[in-house]
Amino acid sequence: MNKKNLKMKPVGSEYMEQYNALLRYVFQVTDQELHSVGWQEKEIIHAKFPTMKKADVIGWFDNDMLVSQAAVYPMQVRVFDRTYKMGGLTGVGTYPEYSNMGLMHKLLEQALKNMKKRGQYISYLYPYSIPYYRRKGWEIISDKISYEIEDYQLPKSRQVAGDVRRVKTDGPELKETYERYAMRTHGAVLRDELAWNEYWLWDPDDIMAAVYYNERNEPDGYVIYWIANEIFHIKDMIFNNEDARAGLWNFVSAHFSMIDAVQGDTYTDEPLAFLLEDASIKETISPYYMARIVDFPSFIADYPFKADIVEREWKFTLSDPIMECNQGTFRLTISKEGEGRAERIAEQCGDEINIQTMTTMLMGYKRPDYLAKIGRLRAGGGVIDMLEDAIEQQTPYISDYF
Repeated sequence: MNKKNLKMKPVGSEYMEQYNALLRYVFQVTDQELHSVGWQEKEIIHAKFPTMKKADVIGWFDNDMLVSQAAVYPMQVRVFDRTYKMGGLTGVGTYPEYSNMGLMHKLLEQALKNMKKRGQYISYLYPYSIPYYRRKGWEIISDKISYEIEDYQLPKSRQVAGDVRRVKTDGPELKETYERYAMRTHGAVLRDELAWNEYWLWDPDDIMAAVYYNERNEPDGYVIYWIANEIFHIKDMIFNNEDARAGLWNFVSAHFSMIDAVQGDTYTDEPLAFLLEDASIKETISPYYMARIVDFPSFIADYPFKADIVEREWKFTLSDPIMECNQGTFRLTISKEGEGRAERIAEQCGDEINIQTMTTMLMGYKRPDYLAKIGRLRAGGGVIDMLEDAIEQQTPYISDYF
């Protein structure tokens, strides 16, 4: 290996097979795992090809061999009631013989700079290593709660105004339902064709869906599921109101005679147990997605703080392990209407925060008071109270996988 032969450049479609081979090696995807969801090697390449054409893929090449790579999907997310362009980081990997050479750090730096140019001021990723991505400026912003409900613990049927109808997973009904839900849900990915393709990529062929329609025939929720070995598996369930939630669980419970248990995942911060009459179910919570602010001043310019009767101000030092635009001392001003502005200042400040903590705080996953208590945010009590009042209280919902 000669370091002089290493060159960073965009990864074009002609390198699709090398891209896929590197992913399979790094993440140890076996043929058995591919066959379990009905995939063949060339089918994966075919399925990924249209997605990769839309992505910003960069890599390191040793002559003409791809040895390290990262891809960024162009996506959109809701941050409280605003829509942001988002860079979805995925496909990250390096062959072990090329590790510890700083290749990935430089790839991530270039990927973030490219995001900034495209106006993608926030980035999401599903982490294979939380410590690694924390060191690069990402932080946890959402959880996944996995649960198991025995058949005798299923909720009793409740009267609801609407009805549930089974639909095709590739039909317009699911997309319309999710769009209605995502537009009013903090943190949710607004799914275009690329995002939907990734959402379905690793699911079994026999996956099914049902939509709850309210009394006005509007889709207010769905459940995506499959049944195998007398287990009702829930991939995802979303609902806009209590009627939709009850209606969907009526549908699940109607399978009582066919199943022994229900296993599923939910992506809110609300454990399911409290809502069930028999609350002694199994639930496991685990970190899910991470995010990082790409360009702090630009992110703040669109960020919806809560309105107040007075203007608010905070001076602090921000640190970022990669992006220079997020390093230095800033003055954050928040108008009475909740519009924010972040500008650089020359003076010294005692208050300190890093980009990881800033991201999880502004995304609502962890509150300012808690972050101050654990030493992740250094600021006085008055500032903490101001931030508590200024930042909406809602944790992100992310059920996507890319």
